[in-house]
Amino acid sequence: MYPIIRNRRLRSNEAIRSLVRETIVSPDDFLVPLFVVEGKGVKDEIPSMPNYFRYSLDLLEKEVKELWKMGLKSVLLFAKVPDNLKDNKGTEALNPDGLMQRAVKTVKNACPGMLVMTDVALDPYSSYGHDGIIENGLVLNDESVEVLTEMSVSHAEAGADFVAPSDMMDGRILSIREALEDDGFFNTGIMSYSAKYASAFYGPFRDALDSAPVDVKDIPKDKRTYQMDYANRFEAIRETEMDIDEGADIVMIKPGLCYLDIVREIKNEVDVPVAVYQVSGEYAMVKAAAEKGWLDHDAVVMEQLTAIKRAGANIIASYFAKDVIRILG
Repeated sequence: MYPIIRNRRLRSNEAIRSLVRETIVSPDDFLVPLFVVEGKGVKDEIPSMPNYFRYSLDLLEKEVKELWKMGLKSVLLFAKVPDNLKDNKGTEALNPDGLMQRAVKTVKNACPGMLVMTDVALDPYSSYGHDGIIENGLVLNDESVEVLTEMSVSHAEAGADFVAPSDMMDGRILSIREALEDDGFFNTGIMSYSAKYASAFYGPFRDALDSAPVDVKDIPKDKRTYQMDYANRFEAIRETEMDIDEGADIVMIKPGLCYLDIVREIKNEVDVPVAVYQVSGEYAMVKAAAEKGWLDHDAVVMEQLTAIKRAGANIIASYFAKDVIRILG
């Protein structure tokens, strides 16, 4: 009862605030997304993602070693595939000597202790920019799952520690888990994008991989028939629980900041680690506003990431990971 209890005593200086702080952001929280391209000596800044780059494999090696020295121990790989290798069936995704497969080997050779996760989706390999095979204007589910399953095994053969299906096709987790088991990859994990929403925040990412849906007659112009409706909450719990039942080791909510209610709902319901992807649009907005001088870059970055962890995230995939190391000193 006031004045005996004064809550401000625990806020009176930085020492006491640090001592009683409930949520601590550390390097161990981060999964670092990395974009890879063909070529040599390529470090190509993504225009809509300031200070974030696409790397050729020789410079990927250098970047991974730098991340490890900074205390960042996990990466999530994305491949930017040349247009001439794209088709409707994602054929190049199954190439054992493809860019993704070589990227996995590059990281493991450069830094054996680095945890490597791989994006499993057809859109970087699709001539239509969709996460599945297109037929008669529809994104086919089961036929797409077959390719995604083969892709996952190919990544495991290359040395991936985890595959990360980001496609939102029904039943793909069970299919991938069974295929990995059948091929002896008992220890290869699955981080499922379990609640991936059809969001307007993905634009810069699609620029980075040149993977946006094409504007062609009779081809879906967006991904709303398979990514989730952002108005829905309980559907996310159902999707996540199904993925766990099918064999997912980690579940992910994507995007981050606008979906913290979903993060908390899922964290309250499941017993597996929960990942959150702080996506490209979230990154780009902070960078743009900070460049204009409209907000304090470092303060906003830490506030947003703390909010994501406070909501229940065990793992945060974020383009700000290196910034955080700098901020934490």
